[in-house]
Parts: sequence; C-alpha cells; structure tokens
Amino acid sequence: MTNVQQFHLPDVGEGLTEAEIVTWLVTPGDTVEVNQIVVEIETAKSLVELPSPFAGEVIELHAEPGETVDVGRPIISVATAGGPADAPTAPAVAAEAAEAAETVATENVDEPKLLVGYGAKETTGRRRRRGAAPAAAPAAVSPAVTPAAPSAPSGPVRTKPPVRKLAKTLGVDLTSVVPSGPGGVVTRADVVAASEAAPTLPPAPAVAPETDAGEIRIPIKGVRKHTAAAMVSSAFTAPHVSEFVTLDVTATMDLRSRLQARREFADVRLSPLALVAKAFLRAVERTPSANSRWDEAAQEIVQMREINLGIAAATPRGLVVPNIRSAQRLGLAELAAAIGDLASTARAGRTTPEQMAHGTVTISNFGVFGVDSGTPILNPGETAILGVGTINRRPWVVGEGDDERIEPRWVTTLALSFDHRVMDGQQGSELLADTAAFLRDPALAAL
Repeated sequence: MTNVQQFHLPDVGEGLTEAEIVTWLVTPGDTVEVNQIVVEIETAKSLVELPSPFAGEVIELHAEPGETVDVGRPIISVATAGGPADAPTAPAVAAEAAEAAETVATENVDEPKLLVGYGAKETTGRRRRRGAAPAAAPAAVSPAVTPAAPSAPSGPVRTKPPVRKLAKTLGVDLTSVVPSGPGGVVTRADVVAASEAAPTLPPAPAVAPETDAGEIRIPIKGVRKHTAAAMVSSAFTAPHVSEFVTLDVTATMDLRSRLQARREFADVRLSPLALVAKAFLRAVERTPSANSRWDEAAQEIVQMREINLGIAAATPRGLVVPNIRSAQRLGLAELAAAIGDLASTARAGRTTPEQMAHGTVTISNFGVFGVDSGTPILNPGETAILGVGTINRRPWVVGEGDDERIEPRWVTTLALSFDHRVMDGQQGSELLADTAAFLRDPALAAL
C-alpha cells in the first residue's frame, strides 16, 4: 500500500518559529531514503541540513528556495510503501536535524586567512551533495586516474566517518569518487584529489528588485533578521556604558613572535586576537561581576562560574557570536586553536544554535577592518563586551625623564561596553584597565 507522507518543518533550534528554504537537494520524482539530506534551510541562527524522515518517491515540494516557512508547515510530500506507523516521529526528525546541524569539519582543510570577524570568501564554490543533480561538467576524479580506470561504484559508498566529514566540508559527492583503498574503500586522498579536480562554480549574485525611484530593497531574513532584533533589544534594554583606552602592545606582539616559533604552537596560528582574549579572560576573573547577567523577573544578578567567551564573527549571512565554553580553563595554544575553529565554522556557515547559546562575555574584533575604535553593543543577556581596534605601528612616547623619546610602537585601542545595572563605573574601569595592563606587560597575567 502506498501512502503520501508530509514532512513538516521542525524546530531545529531553541524555540525557532520560522526558517528560509535555501536549497532543495531533491526534485519531484526522485527516490529518497530515510535520513538522506533533502533540503538546506537557514534559521535565525545558522544553516541547517534536514534529513528525510521517509523513504519513497518525492511527490511535491511545498516551498520555493528563498521562501520563509513557519515551523510546522509541510515542506515536502513523499509517497511511501508503508503506513504512518513506519515513519519517525516529529521529535525524532527534529533531533536528527539538530544533530546534522552540529556536524562540523574536524580536519584543518583550509586554514582561515583572516582574523575572526572578517567576512571570508568561499573557496570551494557551490557544494554538490548526495541527491543533488550533478553539474554539466566532467566527473570529479583523481588527476592520476585515466579514462580506463574503474568508475565510481553504484552501490553504497564504503569509507570511514572522518573521510565522510572531509568530503562534506570540501563539497565532494562521495558517489562520484573513484575509490583506491582496499576493497573499494574511498580514502582521504581520493576525496582531496576529487576536490582539486572538481570545477568550482561561483554562486549566482543575489539581485534585489529595483524600484522606480532607483532604490534597491533587500529583504531581511535569517541570521541578519535575528541579529537586528537582538541588537535593538539589547541597546534599549541594558543601559550601556562605553570606555576606551589606547595602549602600547609592543610587548604582546613580541611575545607572539617568540611563542609562534615554539613547538607547542607549530600547528596553531597564534593571532593577536588570541592574546587579547587571554588578557580579557584574566581580567574577567579579577572582576567576576563582568561574567554575570541581569535577571529582570527575579530582580537578581546571576553570576556564572564558567566564562563562555563569545567571538563576534561577520559572515556573508550576517553576524554570529559562537562561544568557547569554559574558556578560562584553556591554555593559550588551546584558546588559539578554538578561535581558529570558530572562524572556520562561521565562514562555512555551519555555526550551530548550540554553539551560540550560553555565552557570558564577548570580544568584537573590528580592527580587522582597519577601524581604530567603536562602541560595541552588548550581546543580549551579557554584561560586558570588549571591542578591539586595529593594531598598527604609531609614534609613541617611551622612557621617562631624560630618557624620554619617541619611537615607533605597536599600538591599539580597546573599547569596553558594559551593563550599568550589573557593573558600576569602578568595576567597568578596573576590567578595562586590567585587560590593558596585561597587554602592555604580559608577565603581569601570571600574578
């Protein structure tokens, strides 16, 4: 008996109410399997791939790419051989989708060339996934494979989970890869070779309708819509106070050069941001009220024991603020690696809602845009955010008395915004002053 089952859009985050259809990976008439990825959606927080809860033939797609769909609305109909009892429940579908959203690359495929906070360019072009129609171009195979070589297997692909993750990150369709491993197993080298041989297609530019007055109107959706609402709420709920300090960070930059040459940092890019983050974490430990939130309903200040450090990242889809859990417990090398991972994940559009939840303090590195300073807005629910300006060479007065002179030094400006309901002026000033002191003289952080 054939039954037509409808897959309703699940809530893949924490109370999300809608999502935008980004890309369908199937078309009517296609045959799908249970847990096969059928559509990519953009929620208010991230991009999410949804797996099919049914096996059968696709009958109808109920939403077009670019359309915003409410949670609970049918998005696809599938003709199945079994009855409704054979289908997974809606909570199971949501759990599967949330798990898929949290899958990120575990291998350093393409190290970010930009500091966190800089919208990075895509390097692999538009990805092709299993179930998507192949491009009208030669199949991606290893350059070493000649036309007489075996073709890709038609059955299930045999490979290891890390290789599957690598293929997903590089946008390689495993069903098109010719295996070279024993027994027809697809290896890491096969995936890398297929990625290098595959043609890259630049994404089609989004063209907004032009009005008679020559205006261009851009719909606000997904991450950008969520960010706009959150920033308005924060700005008009928490009484912001902003303070600034310009300082000589030559000692920190010298320390960075020495540490980067050490064995512990051989596989880690030690950015100036990592050293700023370490100084800020140390300062927050000395001013614990910064690691708090205001509970309006209870009229209480709630102080957290763990510091979950958010790193604001500007992406093509909008601002996201993933955080590093218990960041104060990490060594410098671990912290630098975690920041690099956040950058890679954000650039790939794979930051999950869970990675952006439960942050306690934030750093916004707008210096990567060549900006000296600014007044950062608090991440909703947090008490403190540190803005970091560009670090560059400037003339600076050094020495004292008869030894006073002007030298070129590494200089930056820090901007701290804090919630005046939770921290008073003294606490805010001490937090900023401590951060600056640790960057002027990194040895003080050990005291």
